[in-house]
Amino acid sequence: MFLPTTIKEVRARGWDSLDVILFTGDAYVDHPSFGAAVIGRLLEAEGYRVAIVPQPNWRDDLRDFTKLGAPRLFFGVTSGAMDSMVNHYTAHKRLRSNDAYTAGGEAGRRPDRAVTVYTQILKRLFPHVPVVIGGIEASLRRLTHYDYWGDKLRPSILIESGADLLVYGMGEGVIQEVARAMRNGFNAKLLRNLRQVAYIADTPPKNGEVEMLHSFEECVTDKGAFPENFVKIETLSNLLETNTTLVEPVGDKFVVVRPPRPVLSSTELDNTFKLPFERVPHPRYAGRGDIPAWEMIKHSVNIHRGCFGGCAFCTISAHQGKFVTARSETSILDEVKRVTLMPDFRGYLSDVGGPSANMYGMRGRDRDVCLKCRRPSCLHPKMCSNLDNDHRPLLDLYQKIRSVKGIKKAFIGSGIRYDLFDKSPYLETVIRHHTSGRLKVAPEHTEEHVLQLMRKPPFALFEHLNGDFMRICREQNLPYQLIPYFISSHPGCTEHDMKNLSRKVLGKLHFTLEQVQDLTPTPMTLSSVMFHTGMNPYTGDPVYVARSLDDKRRQKSFFFSS
Repeated sequence: MFLPTTIKEVRARGWDSLDVILFTGDAYVDHPSFGAAVIGRLLEAEGYRVAIVPQPNWRDDLRDFTKLGAPRLFFGVTSGAMDSMVNHYTAHKRLRSNDAYTAGGEAGRRPDRAVTVYTQILKRLFPHVPVVIGGIEASLRRLTHYDYWGDKLRPSILIESGADLLVYGMGEGVIQEVARAMRNGFNAKLLRNLRQVAYIADTPPKNGEVEMLHSFEECVTDKGAFPENFVKIETLSNLLETNTTLVEPVGDKFVVVRPPRPVLSSTELDNTFKLPFERVPHPRYAGRGDIPAWEMIKHSVNIHRGCFGGCAFCTISAHQGKFVTARSETSILDEVKRVTLMPDFRGYLSDVGGPSANMYGMRGRDRDVCLKCRRPSCLHPKMCSNLDNDHRPLLDLYQKIRSVKGIKKAFIGSGIRYDLFDKSPYLETVIRHHTSGRLKVAPEHTEEHVLQLMRKPPFALFEHLNGDFMRICREQNLPYQLIPYFISSHPGCTEHDMKNLSRKVLGKLHFTLEQVQDLTPTPMTLSSVMFHTGMNPYTGDPVYVARSLDDKRRQKSFFFSS
């Protein structure tokens, strides 16, 4: 059964009340790739009565917010799988005409800053019911952050939304503890001792390790305060183990961010994928058109969580974490078998991957070394000597997936980190068995000083990859293409740099670029800090920024020149 979305569905389960009601900016797809479904199923497994209200109408009489009444424990709020501002606007701040997480791809079914809008409505209608916010929009706005769309610093989303509690990062483990702490009402003492939560306090914590950050007001008025905060936040967020609580003053209040939970074990991650998902969109969307994001992932399998690449513009490590948790082979193969039983499956897995395609099972050889490490990336400025980048477990997994009855081909659709390759035949295996004819990689730029600011490897590595790719294709008589992705207007990148990129990629290497990306500075990334301040927060060095939309357009235009 799907989690109920209407009072009729609630009563069909024999329930006269609910414990938790979840509001999400996405359509309801009951699948482990959709956060609201995961949180709902995790709470259901604990015995709670849970309902989901997908894409509530915030413009009318607000009946979507009142139709299920008040929950016994709390409301949960998320913008969905994407930040609502990234979902709505291009890098040039133009309104997008579609929404991949809505039936029929229809745009306009969620508000800007959805978490704040939904929460403010709920607090107005049900002032005494706790609201817990989570998901990527809340997670990356848990402290003072640069808002590209308003071109200013904004305070913690807790301040703006009025939420009672914020769960940051991935919610497994945390959300069950939150529910237990609220069984007999809002227990502030219990909730504020949990890990991986944030809240507003009248006074800073008096016990334990505390890192006091510059206040929101200091960040607004002092050019150096915001970047100093970022370095502390990123460093502490990337530690394998930490007991440090972050505290940021805002006005006469304090935003308190408790330390993260330990990295998920494979067993804990497997347990999420064992939950009784229907694995399809709710029937309410019948006849309303496909949900593009669902169509993209329905025949794919996610094999791990987290990314240690540390790219300056990426939010994955800030939200999912730097350390990789791999699912067990048994869990993955069980899911592959379930996909083969889907009525519309024709033998082709669209992706076997994760945040990066080839980090499965990788970790530090010596855990004690990882415990001391304060680097934001295991790959930049060069690969950590303690990193075990053995690709053989992943190659063994690929072989077992290819052997599953009903699998004709399992494609690798996630981006491959070629700076992670070992001496195994990984590239050749992917080209021969797991490529649809187009292999995606992301060099992002050609110029060394820009790549350094992006935390990406030298372009020479991509040129080496391109040579190996063409050689293998010739040897195997395969007419395949290598598809590189590049970014324009990243901090540090000038028009001269873009001219050099165009000359090297379009001229010397003869690539025809189909998809190009202009940087969108998203909250809690190094790139957004450099974009806002015009400086590298780690060194204090000035950084050129193509700030105006005209500057950004001119940089992107080089992708289409020769």
